[in-house]
Amino acid sequence: MDGDSLEFTAIRGIQAGSAYYVIMVPLKVVPRLFKFDDEAMPADLRAQRVLNKARVPAIASYIANNSDEYILSSLCASIDGEIKFIPAATEGSLRKVGQLRIDLGATILINDGQHRRAAIEEAIRERPSLGNETISVVVFADRGLKRSQQMFADLNIHAVKPNRSIKLLYNHRDALAALSRDVVAAIPLFRNFTSFENSSLSNRTRNFFTLSSIHQATMELIGKSKSGKVDDNDKSLAIEFWSAVIANMPDWQRVGTREVSAHELRRDCIHAHGVAVQAIGKAGAQLIASYPNDWKKHLVRLKDIDWSRANRTLWDNRALVAGKVNISKNNVTLVTNIIVRTLDMTLTPEAQRIEDLYAPAQTPKLRVAS
Repeated sequence: MDGDSLEFTAIRGIQAGSAYYVIMVPLKVVPRLFKFDDEAMPADLRAQRVLNKARVPAIASYIANNSDEYILSSLCASIDGEIKFIPAATEGSLRKVGQLRIDLGATILINDGQHRRAAIEEAIRERPSLGNETISVVVFADRGLKRSQQMFADLNIHAVKPNRSIKLLYNHRDALAALSRDVVAAIPLFRNFTSFENSSLSNRTRNFFTLSSIHQATMELIGKSKSGKVDDNDKSLAIEFWSAVIANMPDWQRVGTREVSAHELRRDCIHAHGVAVQAIGKAGAQLIASYPNDWKKHLVRLKDIDWSRANRTLWDNRALVAGKVNISKNNVTLVTNIIVRTLDMTLTPEAQRIEDLYAPAQTPKLRVAS
Protein backbone atom coordinates (compact mmCIF):
# COMPACT_ATOMS: atom_id res chain seq x y z
CA MET A 1 0.00 0.00 0.00
CA ASP A 2 1.30 3.43 -0.91
CA GLY A 3 -0.09 6.79 0.18
CA ASP A 4 -2.75 6.89 -2.50
CA SER A 5 -3.87 3.31 -3.02
CA LEU A 6 -4.36 -0.19 -1.67
CA GLU A 7 -2.67 -3.10 -3.42
CA PHE A 8 -3.71 -6.73 -3.45
CA THR A 9 -2.38 -9.74 -5.27
CA ALA A 10 -5.15 -10.60 -7.68
CA ILE A 11 -6.32 -12.97 -10.38
CA ARG A 12 -8.13 -11.37 -13.31
CA GLY A 13 -11.07 -13.05 -15.01
CA ILE A 14 -13.81 -12.22 -17.48
CA GLN A 15 -17.57 -12.63 -17.05
CA ALA A 16 -20.21 -11.21 -19.40
CA GLY A 17 -17.45 -9.39 -21.26
CA SER A 18 -16.28 -7.45 -18.20
CA ALA A 19 -13.23 -7.91 -16.00
CA TYR A 20 -13.47 -9.01 -12.41
CA TYR A 21 -10.78 -9.84 -9.86
CA VAL A 22 -10.25 -12.31 -7.02
CA ILE A 23 -8.18 -10.93 -4.15
CA MET A 24 -7.13 -12.29 -0.74
CA VAL A 25 -7.93 -9.98 2.16
CA PRO A 26 -6.74 -10.44 5.78
CA LEU A 27 -9.70 -10.96 8.10
CA LYS A 28 -8.64 -8.03 10.29
CA VAL A 29 -8.90 -5.72 7.28
CA VAL A 30 -12.37 -6.89 6.21
CA PRO A 31 -14.41 -4.75 8.67
CA ARG A 32 -12.49 -1.58 7.75
CA LEU A 33 -12.34 -2.15 4.02
CA PHE A 34 -15.89 -3.11 3.12
CA LYS A 35 -18.91 -0.93 3.74
CA PHE A 36 -22.67 -1.42 3.86
CA ASP A 37 -25.35 0.72 2.37
CA ASP A 38 -27.01 2.86 5.02
CA GLU A 39 -29.64 0.63 6.63
CA ALA A 40 -31.87 3.65 7.12
CA MET A 41 -32.14 4.09 3.36
CA PRO A 42 -35.24 2.73 1.58
CA ALA A 43 -34.77 -0.70 0.05
CA ASP A 44 -34.96 0.63 -3.50
CA LEU A 45 -31.91 2.83 -2.83
CA ARG A 46 -29.80 0.04 -1.35
CA ALA A 47 -27.85 -2.72 -3.11
CA GLN A 48 -28.41 -5.44 -0.48
CA ARG A 49 -30.80 -6.48 2.28
CA VAL A 50 -30.66 -5.01 5.76
CA LEU A 51 -28.29 -6.87 8.07
CA ASN A 52 -30.12 -9.44 10.19
CA LYS A 53 -28.14 -9.01 13.40
CA ALA A 54 -29.65 -12.17 14.91
CA ARG A 55 -27.74 -14.27 12.36
CA VAL A 56 -24.33 -12.80 13.14
CA PRO A 57 -23.51 -14.38 16.56
CA ALA A 58 -24.02 -17.93 15.25
CA ILE A 59 -21.66 -17.37 12.32
CA ALA A 60 -19.12 -15.63 14.55
CA SER A 61 -19.28 -18.46 17.07
CA TYR A 62 -18.77 -20.99 14.29
CA ILE A 63 -15.59 -19.19 13.15
CA ALA A 64 -14.16 -18.63 16.63
CA ASN A 65 -14.99 -22.12 17.96
CA ASN A 66 -13.69 -23.92 14.90
CA SER A 67 -10.53 -21.92 14.28
CA ASP A 68 -8.66 -25.01 13.05
CA GLU A 69 -11.22 -26.03 10.43
CA TYR A 70 -13.73 -23.24 9.68
CA ILE A 71 -14.43 -22.40 6.05
CA LEU A 72 -15.89 -19.20 4.61
CA SER A 73 -17.03 -18.73 1.03
CA SER A 74 -15.96 -15.65 -0.91
CA LEU A 75 -17.36 -12.20 -0.37
CA CYS A 76 -18.55 -10.32 -3.43
CA ALA A 77 -17.91 -6.58 -3.68
CA SER A 78 -18.18 -3.65 -6.06
CA ILE A 79 -15.61 -0.85 -6.20
CA ASP A 80 -16.85 2.65 -6.89
CA GLY A 81 -13.61 4.40 -7.73
CA GLU A 82 -10.38 4.06 -9.67
CA ILE A 83 -8.85 0.59 -9.96
CA LYS A 84 -5.85 -0.57 -11.97
CA PHE A 85 -4.64 -4.08 -12.66
CA ILE A 86 -0.89 -4.55 -13.23
CA PRO A 87 -0.24 -8.05 -14.68
CA ALA A 88 2.79 -10.05 -13.65
CA ALA A 89 3.60 -10.74 -17.31
CA THR A 90 2.51 -9.40 -20.68
CA GLU A 91 1.79 -12.84 -22.14
CA GLY A 92 1.20 -16.41 -21.05
CA SER A 93 -0.81 -17.54 -18.04
CA LEU A 94 0.82 -14.97 -15.73
CA ARG A 95 -0.85 -12.12 -17.58
CA LYS A 96 -3.98 -13.00 -15.57
CA VAL A 97 -2.11 -12.71 -12.25
CA GLY A 98 -0.82 -9.45 -10.83
CA GLN A 99 -1.50 -6.53 -8.51
CA LEU A 100 -4.85 -4.82 -8.19
CA ARG A 101 -4.41 -1.21 -7.19
CA ILE A 102 -7.46 0.45 -5.60
CA ASP A 103 -7.63 4.18 -4.99
CA LEU A 104 -7.88 5.01 -1.28
CA GLY A 105 -10.85 7.25 -2.01
CA ALA A 106 -12.85 4.42 -3.58
CA THR A 107 -15.90 2.96 -1.88
CA ILE A 108 -15.88 -0.85 -1.68
CA LEU A 109 -19.42 -2.07 -1.18
CA ILE A 110 -20.40 -5.65 -0.37
CA ASN A 111 -22.92 -7.10 -2.78
CA ASP A 112 -23.06 -10.50 -1.10
CA GLY A 113 -21.68 -11.58 2.28
CA GLN A 114 -22.64 -8.80 4.68
CA HIS A 115 -23.44 -11.31 7.44
CA ARG A 116 -20.05 -13.00 7.00
CA ARG A 117 -18.37 -9.59 7.16
CA ALA A 118 -20.13 -8.69 10.43
CA ALA A 119 -19.40 -12.14 11.86
CA ILE A 120 -15.70 -11.85 10.96
CA GLU A 121 -15.53 -8.58 12.88
CA GLU A 122 -17.12 -10.19 15.94
CA ALA A 123 -15.02 -13.35 15.72
CA ILE A 124 -11.76 -11.37 15.59
CA ARG A 125 -12.73 -9.51 18.76
CA GLU A 126 -13.11 -12.89 20.48
CA ARG A 127 -10.06 -14.52 18.85
CA PRO A 128 -7.60 -11.85 17.58
CA SER A 129 -5.19 -14.48 16.26
CA LEU A 130 -7.56 -15.03 13.34
CA GLY A 131 -6.86 -11.53 12.05
CA ASN A 132 -3.96 -12.51 9.80
CA GLU A 133 -5.91 -15.28 8.06
CA THR A 134 -7.56 -14.42 4.77
CA ILE A 135 -10.81 -14.59 2.88
CA SER A 136 -11.21 -14.44 -0.87
CA VAL A 137 -13.15 -11.53 -2.31
CA VAL A 138 -14.56 -11.37 -5.82
CA VAL A 139 -14.32 -7.74 -6.94
CA PHE A 140 -16.27 -6.03 -9.72
CA ALA A 141 -16.09 -2.47 -10.94
CA ASP A 142 -19.13 -0.54 -9.75
CA ARG A 143 -21.53 0.20 -12.58
CA GLY A 144 -24.21 1.99 -10.60
CA LEU A 145 -27.01 1.16 -8.18
CA LYS A 146 -29.18 -0.66 -10.71
CA ARG A 147 -26.33 -3.02 -11.65
CA SER A 148 -25.41 -3.59 -7.98
CA GLN A 149 -29.01 -4.49 -7.15
CA GLN A 150 -29.11 -6.87 -10.10
CA MET A 151 -25.87 -8.49 -8.92
CA PHE A 152 -27.43 -9.13 -5.53
CA ALA A 153 -30.49 -10.68 -7.16
CA ASP A 154 -28.40 -12.80 -9.55
CA LEU A 155 -26.16 -14.07 -6.73
CA ASN A 156 -29.09 -15.08 -4.52
CA ILE A 157 -32.01 -15.95 -6.77
CA HIS A 158 -30.69 -19.39 -7.66
CA ALA A 159 -29.24 -20.21 -4.25
CA VAL A 160 -30.68 -23.47 -2.88
CA LYS A 161 -30.14 -24.40 0.74
CA PRO A 162 -29.24 -28.05 1.32
CA ASN A 163 -32.17 -29.98 2.77
CA ARG A 164 -32.20 -31.05 6.39
CA SER A 165 -31.45 -34.72 5.76
CA ILE A 166 -28.23 -34.15 3.87
CA LYS A 167 -27.10 -31.51 6.38
CA LEU A 168 -27.55 -34.09 9.14
CA LEU A 169 -25.64 -36.65 7.09
CA TYR A 170 -22.65 -34.38 6.51
CA ASN A 171 -22.50 -32.54 9.84
CA HIS A 172 -19.78 -34.27 11.85
CA ARG A 173 -19.58 -31.60 14.57
CA ASP A 174 -23.15 -32.08 15.80
CA ALA A 175 -23.34 -34.93 18.33
CA LEU A 176 -27.11 -35.14 17.91
CA ALA A 177 -26.79 -35.60 14.14
CA ALA A 178 -24.20 -38.31 14.80
CA LEU A 179 -26.60 -39.99 17.22
CA SER A 180 -29.33 -40.13 14.57
CA ARG A 181 -26.92 -41.53 11.98
CA ASP A 182 -25.83 -44.22 14.46
CA VAL A 183 -29.44 -45.15 15.25
CA VAL A 184 -30.26 -45.51 11.55
CA ALA A 185 -27.14 -47.61 10.97
CA ALA A 186 -27.99 -49.94 13.87
CA ILE A 187 -31.58 -50.78 12.84
CA PRO A 188 -31.97 -52.77 9.61
CA LEU A 189 -35.33 -51.27 8.60
CA PHE A 190 -34.00 -47.74 9.05
CA ARG A 191 -30.69 -48.55 7.41
CA ASN A 192 -32.25 -50.10 4.31
CA PHE A 193 -35.21 -47.76 3.80
CA THR A 194 -34.04 -44.29 4.83
CA SER A 195 -33.32 -41.44 2.42
CA PHE A 196 -30.19 -39.56 3.43
CA GLU A 197 -30.48 -36.94 0.70
CA ASN A 198 -34.10 -35.81 0.84
CA SER A 199 -36.39 -34.41 3.51
CA SER A 200 -39.49 -35.41 1.55
CA LEU A 201 -40.12 -38.57 -0.40
CA SER A 202 -41.30 -38.91 -3.98
CA ASN A 203 -44.22 -41.16 -4.77
CA ARG A 204 -42.17 -43.95 -6.29
CA THR A 205 -39.09 -44.06 -4.07
CA ARG A 206 -38.40 -47.33 -2.27
CA ASN A 207 -37.40 -45.40 0.85
CA PHE A 208 -39.85 -45.31 3.73
CA PHE A 209 -38.20 -42.80 6.08
CA THR A 210 -36.04 -39.71 5.81
CA LEU A 211 -33.03 -39.06 8.01
CA SER A 212 -34.56 -35.74 9.03
CA SER A 213 -37.83 -37.32 10.25
CA ILE A 214 -35.98 -40.00 12.23
CA HIS A 215 -33.74 -37.31 13.70
CA GLN A 216 -36.67 -35.12 14.76
CA ALA A 217 -38.50 -38.11 16.23
CA THR A 218 -35.41 -39.28 18.12
CA MET A 219 -34.82 -35.81 19.53
CA GLU A 220 -38.41 -35.84 20.79
CA LEU A 221 -37.80 -39.27 22.33
CA ILE A 222 -34.64 -38.37 24.24
CA GLY A 223 -35.74 -34.80 24.97
CA LYS A 224 -32.85 -33.02 23.32
CA SER A 225 -32.91 -29.42 22.12
CA LYS A 226 -30.97 -28.19 19.13
CA SER A 227 -27.95 -27.40 21.31
CA GLY A 228 -28.25 -30.47 23.55
CA LYS A 229 -25.42 -32.87 24.27
CA VAL A 230 -25.57 -36.62 23.94
CA ASP A 231 -25.46 -38.76 27.06
CA ASP A 232 -23.92 -42.23 27.09
CA ASN A 233 -27.32 -43.92 27.35
CA ASP A 234 -29.11 -41.90 24.64
CA LYS A 235 -27.97 -44.05 21.73
CA SER A 236 -28.81 -47.37 23.38
CA LEU A 237 -32.22 -46.09 24.50
CA ALA A 238 -33.06 -44.79 21.03
CA ILE A 239 -32.04 -48.06 19.37
CA GLU A 240 -33.98 -50.10 21.93
CA PHE A 241 -37.08 -47.93 21.57
CA TRP A 242 -37.24 -47.86 17.78
CA SER A 243 -36.56 -51.59 17.58
CA ALA A 244 -39.50 -52.17 19.96
CA VAL A 245 -41.72 -49.86 17.92
CA ILE A 246 -40.91 -51.72 14.69
CA ALA A 247 -41.74 -55.01 16.43
CA ASN A 248 -45.25 -53.63 17.04
CA MET A 249 -45.81 -52.08 13.61
CA PRO A 250 -46.68 -54.97 11.25
CA ASP A 251 -46.98 -52.69 8.22
CA TRP A 252 -43.47 -51.33 8.76
CA GLN A 253 -42.22 -54.91 8.94
CA ARG A 254 -43.96 -55.67 5.63
CA VAL A 255 -41.98 -52.86 4.02
CA GLY A 256 -38.80 -54.43 5.37
CA THR A 257 -39.67 -57.80 3.85
CA ARG A 258 -40.87 -56.09 0.65
CA GLU A 259 -44.35 -57.56 0.95
CA VAL A 260 -45.67 -54.05 0.40
CA SER A 261 -44.05 -51.01 -1.18
CA ALA A 262 -43.27 -47.85 0.72
CA HIS A 263 -45.34 -45.96 -1.87
CA GLU A 264 -48.44 -48.06 -1.13
CA LEU A 265 -48.20 -47.44 2.60
CA ARG A 266 -47.66 -43.68 2.14
CA ARG A 267 -50.74 -43.65 -0.07
CA ASP A 268 -52.91 -45.56 2.40
CA CYS A 269 -51.59 -45.03 5.93
CA ILE A 270 -50.82 -42.19 8.33
CA HIS A 271 -48.00 -44.10 10.04
CA ALA A 272 -46.02 -44.01 6.79
CA HIS A 273 -45.44 -40.26 7.14
CA GLY A 274 -43.10 -38.11 9.19
CA VAL A 275 -45.94 -36.67 11.28
CA ALA A 276 -46.58 -40.15 12.75
CA VAL A 277 -42.90 -41.04 13.17
CA GLN A 278 -42.32 -37.82 15.08
CA ALA A 279 -45.50 -38.34 17.12
CA ILE A 280 -44.38 -41.86 18.07
CA GLY A 281 -41.07 -40.44 19.30
CA LYS A 282 -42.86 -37.74 21.28
CA ALA A 283 -45.28 -40.22 22.83
CA GLY A 284 -42.35 -42.53 23.54
CA ALA A 285 -40.71 -39.92 25.76
CA GLN A 286 -43.86 -39.71 27.88
CA LEU A 287 -44.23 -43.51 27.91
CA ILE A 288 -40.71 -44.10 29.22
CA ALA A 289 -41.19 -41.41 31.87
CA SER A 290 -44.53 -42.93 32.93
CA TYR A 291 -43.48 -46.59 32.84
CA PRO A 292 -39.69 -46.63 33.20
CA ASN A 293 -39.46 -50.33 34.00
CA ASP A 294 -42.00 -51.87 31.62
CA TRP A 295 -42.58 -49.35 28.84
CA LYS A 296 -42.01 -51.96 26.13
CA LYS A 297 -45.11 -54.00 26.95
CA HIS A 298 -47.32 -50.95 26.41
CA LEU A 299 -46.08 -50.53 22.83
CA VAL A 300 -48.09 -53.58 21.77
CA ARG A 301 -51.12 -51.29 21.75
CA LEU A 302 -49.72 -49.41 18.76
CA LYS A 303 -51.45 -52.23 16.84
CA ASP A 304 -54.79 -50.99 18.19
CA ILE A 305 -54.62 -47.73 16.25
CA ASP A 306 -56.40 -47.61 12.92
CA TRP A 307 -53.70 -45.85 10.88
CA SER A 308 -55.69 -45.95 7.64
CA ARG A 309 -56.06 -42.62 5.86
CA ALA A 310 -59.56 -43.78 4.97
CA ASN A 311 -60.51 -43.29 8.63
CA ARG A 312 -61.24 -39.62 8.01
CA THR A 313 -63.26 -39.27 11.21
CA LEU A 314 -60.09 -39.92 13.20
CA TRP A 315 -57.47 -38.23 11.04
CA ASP A 316 -59.17 -35.22 9.41
CA ASN A 317 -57.86 -32.00 11.01
CA ARG A 318 -55.53 -34.14 13.09
CA ALA A 319 -53.06 -35.55 10.56
CA LEU A 320 -54.91 -34.59 7.39
CA VAL A 321 -55.64 -31.04 6.28
CA ALA A 322 -57.76 -30.75 3.14
CA GLY A 323 -57.06 -34.42 2.52
CA LYS A 324 -53.26 -34.06 2.65
CA VAL A 325 -50.90 -35.17 5.41
CA ASN A 326 -49.67 -32.15 7.37
CA ILE A 327 -46.62 -32.07 9.65
CA SER A 328 -47.08 -28.81 11.50
CA LYS A 329 -46.22 -28.68 15.19
CA ASN A 330 -49.90 -28.79 16.15
CA ASN A 331 -50.57 -31.76 13.86
CA VAL A 332 -47.67 -33.67 15.46
CA THR A 333 -49.19 -32.98 18.89
CA LEU A 334 -52.67 -34.05 17.76
CA VAL A 335 -51.35 -37.36 16.41
CA THR A 336 -49.27 -37.79 19.57
CA ASN A 337 -52.46 -37.41 21.60
CA ILE A 338 -54.00 -40.44 19.88
CA ILE A 339 -50.90 -42.50 20.63
CA VAL A 340 -50.68 -41.28 24.24
CA ARG A 341 -54.29 -42.24 24.95
CA THR A 342 -53.85 -45.61 23.27
CA LEU A 343 -50.82 -46.34 25.46
CA ASP A 344 -52.85 -45.79 28.65
CA MET A 345 -51.55 -42.31 29.49
CA THR A 346 -53.19 -38.95 30.03
CA LEU A 347 -52.50 -35.84 28.00
CA THR A 348 -50.16 -33.20 29.34
CA PRO A 349 -51.74 -29.78 29.98
CA GLU A 350 -50.20 -28.37 26.78
CA ALA A 351 -51.33 -31.36 24.74
CA GLN A 352 -54.83 -31.01 26.16
CA ARG A 353 -54.85 -27.33 25.22
CA ILE A 354 -53.95 -28.18 21.61
CA GLU A 355 -56.56 -30.94 21.64
CA ASP A 356 -59.26 -28.54 22.84
CA LEU A 357 -58.33 -25.92 20.26
CA TYR A 358 -57.70 -27.95 17.14
CA ALA A 359 -58.91 -31.54 17.43
CA PRO A 360 -61.91 -32.71 15.39
CA ALA A 361 -65.16 -32.08 17.20
CA GLN A 362 -66.00 -35.77 17.18
CA THR A 363 -62.98 -37.93 17.93
CA PRO A 364 -64.17 -41.53 17.81
CA LYS A 365 -63.37 -44.06 20.47
CA LEU A 366 -60.14 -45.82 19.67
CA ARG A 367 -60.63 -49.29 18.23
CA VAL A 368 -58.52 -52.14 17.00
CA ALA A 369 -57.54 -51.62 13.38
CA SER A 370 -59.16 -54.03 10.98
